[in-house]
Amino acid sequence: MKYKEFLYDEIGNKYERKNLYILELARLYEKLEISTNKNEIEAEIRELKQNKDKHFYNIKLKEYKNKEKEFLKKLKEEKSTYSKSLGNSISLKMKNLKVDLFAAEKKQKFYSDYTGLTYDAEFAYERNKIAVNQLPDIIEFLVDGEEELNQLLNEKDNIDKENENKVKIDIKKFKSEQKQIIDNGISRIKSMRKEGRISKRAEKNEISVLKKKYKQAIKIKSFDLVEKSNKESIKAKKHEINVKLKQKLWVLKSDIGDLKRKTPIETDNTRPIMPYLTFLLPGLGQLLNKQYMKGLCFLIASLFIYLIAIPYALGYGNYQGDGIAGLISLAQDGMRIDKSLIFLIEGILAIFLVVIAFVAIYLSFKDLKSVEKKKIEGIRPNNWFETSKRIKAEGFPYIVSSPALFVIIFTVLVPITTAILLSFTGMDPKHQSKFGWVGIDNYKIIALGEGLAGEVFWHILLWTVIWTIAATTLAIAIGFILALLANNDRVKGKTFFRSVFILPWAVPAFISIMFFSIMFSSTGALTEIMFSLTGKLIEVKSNPTLTRIVLILLQGWLGSSYIFLLSTGVLQSIPEDLYEAADIDGATGWQKIRHITLPIVLFQTAPLLVSQYAFNFNNFSIIYLFNGGGPFNPTKYGNLAGSSDLLISYIYKLTMDNQYQAIGAAITVLISLGLMFFAFIGYRNSKAFKEERL
Repeated sequence: MKYKEFLYDEIGNKYERKNLYILELARLYEKLEISTNKNEIEAEIRELKQNKDKHFYNIKLKEYKNKEKEFLKKLKEEKSTYSKSLGNSISLKMKNLKVDLFAAEKKQKFYSDYTGLTYDAEFAYERNKIAVNQLPDIIEFLVDGEEELNQLLNEKDNIDKENENKVKIDIKKFKSEQKQIIDNGISRIKSMRKEGRISKRAEKNEISVLKKKYKQAIKIKSFDLVEKSNKESIKAKKHEINVKLKQKLWVLKSDIGDLKRKTPIETDNTRPIMPYLTFLLPGLGQLLNKQYMKGLCFLIASLFIYLIAIPYALGYGNYQGDGIAGLISLAQDGMRIDKSLIFLIEGILAIFLVVIAFVAIYLSFKDLKSVEKKKIEGIRPNNWFETSKRIKAEGFPYIVSSPALFVIIFTVLVPITTAILLSFTGMDPKHQSKFGWVGIDNYKIIALGEGLAGEVFWHILLWTVIWTIAATTLAIAIGFILALLANNDRVKGKTFFRSVFILPWAVPAFISIMFFSIMFSSTGALTEIMFSLTGKLIEVKSNPTLTRIVLILLQGWLGSSYIFLLSTGVLQSIPEDLYEAADIDGATGWQKIRHITLPIVLFQTAPLLVSQYAFNFNNFSIIYLFNGGGPFNPTKYGNLAGSSDLLISYIYKLTMDNQYQAIGAAITVLISLGLMFFAFIGYRNSKAFKEERL
């Protein structure tokens, strides 16, 4: 990368370089691009670079920097002397402001002689000029404010105690009088209520108004006490000083920020080297750029990287595991008390910590590289005032959501990753404490239907799909039909019917499920009713087909209330004009439902309907509570599942009852992928998704 002849500020204004050495180099590089005699120009460039220290501009620049160093050293001593001369009779804020003004005046005078030499000197001169112009007004404001505050404080010390006691007696008497007035008023209002002249609500409002007036009158009267009024005045004055002082200092910093944006910076670098030299220690580059607060933030990230993330990844601070190495070994060569599952989880935690560390390194590197590139173009790095303003304006969403992100990482992503990796291990009843990696063997068992677990999987998958489609579609159909009926203008008592239709949703589902489970038991009421009607003992819970039918009907009834509520809300928002226009065109009731009602309802509720299918696919409670997944058929399902088990309840029994955690994790992964795929297909094909409303 070559030097450029011109610089650009943050706004985009163009400036010619003041660094005559770099300017000369930039012009030679420009000549080199268009010249036919490149060797001669390249020789000039080499000679100029070799004699860099002898260049007249660099000699002047070096002299300036030496003088600046001596000046700043001397100024530091003068500031200390001046600060001491102010004594301790003034406030710390006042002292700091006066010292800043003293330093600004000295700096303005020093840098005024070098504004033509370098943009740094020009920026320092203009910056201190702004400070010299604005600080006297700020100091004057603070002087006046502190004088008024001191007067109030002196008044506080000179309060006449005898007069205050008299005022307290007057206030007490005033309170008694006001209390009598309010009591009389309340009695009058209550008598009006008894006579029926005002309502109960009006009585309550009138009494409330009287009490507020009483409190307000007492509060106003309390300011007759000099002590109280003085206390409030002191509090108000302190607040006024703090707020206005912050405003004036904010204006000063803002003006300096505007100056920074319009004053370029020159650097000898032609490419951002510092990010590559300091990327292993986030924050160091920012400190070298004099962005101290930003550097401090990234240094905290460095402490996390080198004191937490890397040690944990190497096994230090683990409960049992060995960091990332433990994730590979899974405690196969460890002690008897070591458990592979703990090694797996701690290895995953180590990986996430390392990922967070790499993100911190990348963000620091990216920030520093961006700053360095801008410096090469001529743009000055932001100070903390500008950085904090930008964070408040643009970074607020990230700051607010970052705690939630960390919670998601350790409560969602870590368990998900654990389940995925566990599916590639051999954790089974024989290998609970220690197990190793088995690759895709568990997925092979499932895909090929090998062994009892694999064969059972396909039987249960088929029933799960049938259950999901049938139960959800039935619930949607019932809910939509009921919503149409309840929304019909000819139906009387809509409120009653709507209340009845939402009962299945209002009553906790487990109560309804357990109720029907008892009713369909061998001695249940419904079983006895069917026996009395048919003369046959029909035990639903002992018959796989009947159990499945009842489960579908039961879920259709339980799920219909939610669909009813969704559909009712949409139906009530459909404009009547559409139906009136359809009536004019001679549309039948079915045509209006098909071409108006149904498309609008589906457009509004399609995403939620898709989620209902996903919910029922993993509906564990109804299967477990109704019949525990039964009836059981050991010849077909072994001891792993029952005839009505869904995949979710099958996984529960597989892992919790039979300890086939690895295969259970593999099935979980397959279910998740399948649900995500079909949910995506459902969303993608919905009209709302196509019109980019999701």
